Amino acid sequence: MTGDPRRSIPRTDTLLADQRLAAACQEFGADLVKQVVRDAQQQARAGRIEPAAVLHTALAALPSAPALLRRVINATGVVLHTNLGRAPLSAAAVEAVTAAAGYVDIEYDVATGARARRGRSALDALRAAVPDAGDVHVVNNGAAAIVLAATALAAGREIVVARSEMVEIGDGFRLHELLASTGARLREVGATNRVHRRDYADAVGPDTGFILKVHPSNFRIEGFTSHVGVAELAGLPVPVVADIGSGLLRPEPLLPDEPDAASWLRAGATVVTASGDKLLGGPQAGLLLGGREVIETLRRHPLARALRVDKLTLAALEATLRRPANPTTAALHADERQLRERAGKLAARLAASGITATVTPSEGVVGGGSAPGLTLPGWAVRLPSTLAEPLRRGVPCVVGRVHDGHVLLDLRCVPPAVDDVLAGAVERACS
Repeated sequence: MTGDPRRSIPRTDTLLADQRLAAACQEFGADLVKQVVRDAQQQARAGRIEPAAVLHTALAALPSAPALLRRVINATGVVLHTNLGRAPLSAAAVEAVTAAAGYVDIEYDVATGARARRGRSALDALRAAVPDAGDVHVVNNGAAAIVLAATALAAGREIVVARSEMVEIGDGFRLHELLASTGARLREVGATNRVHRRDYADAVGPDTGFILKVHPSNFRIEGFTSHVGVAELAGLPVPVVADIGSGLLRPEPLLPDEPDAASWLRAGATVVTASGDKLLGGPQAGLLLGGREVIETLRRHPLARALRVDKLTLAALEATLRRPANPTTAALHADERQLRERAGKLAARLAASGITATVTPSEGVVGGGSAPGLTLPGWAVRLPSTLAEPLRRGVPCVVGRVHDGHVLLDLRCVPPAVDDVLAGAVERACS
């Protein structure tokens, strides 16, 4: 068909020869750029754009930056925001991760030139942080820690657990389904709201692998309730695996209802499992702490290899443990008066730029399934709700909390050094 405009659609090789698309191939990869070009050509074939517009359409469809995780300013007031990556790493941990990105002595003894235990320095730091543990092991997350314990200690046997502790964790994963996948059988005891020591005692038998004690960290049951503590369970003739969930290694006065690993080990738990990226303030990891013999059993199980952590996680974990000042601790203990002063300065700057901004009280929360019901009094800058989306789409991305027809920028999790950056982000969102 002579005169068919589709004949004038530029060829793929001709388009890729354009300097801008060639540069994009270097930045984003040739596969992505070729797909963008093919999509633009298809639009021309379908008559939605003119053939002469193919190059411009392809260039416009390129991403503004490589497909990397975006930096986010967390102005929600949620300290351990699961959707935003939970605990932000400390400066010491970031430095350690960067250093560990090259060759490191992760399984090498520089003194003897022989192979050494993997991640021994990080494990030493964890043992030092929890002296009540005879030994420790680290896997890739909290759920993996429970799976390893169940597989190594109770596969083909029974795990006794209270009905009130059959929790659902993030993204719809349920504890009973997780445990059943290991080949263990669950023996539920007690009622939804009450369980007694005799319930556990009646259920324990020769086929019991262990009793599982789970701290229901992401919900509360109130009213006519009862539960059995670790010390009472430790008196029964089977091991007790206790999951504290939050990663709190020692008591924290700010969180009196949150169990810690040291206390539960002293109470008699055989193994305590916890997360590294929650109240500990470190990287995503599953911590297992207990007696030397049982930890060695877990470490030598074949599944442990599949669940092991990489060198970057070990480096970040060690730095978090040896230099405990981190953003999570700072956010939890943020001074309310200082938060109000910072919010006032931010609101004044924005108001001077013609932006409707006021200071308002704001209640933060711990998040990450920790300390449900506990609020953290603070202050926020209140802006029009229409700014919520422009703030999210901006660079840097700012995520606030939409409440009562406004977007609140809670400063609890925003480092003071970032206040000017946050102000600039709001000003650009308004423009």
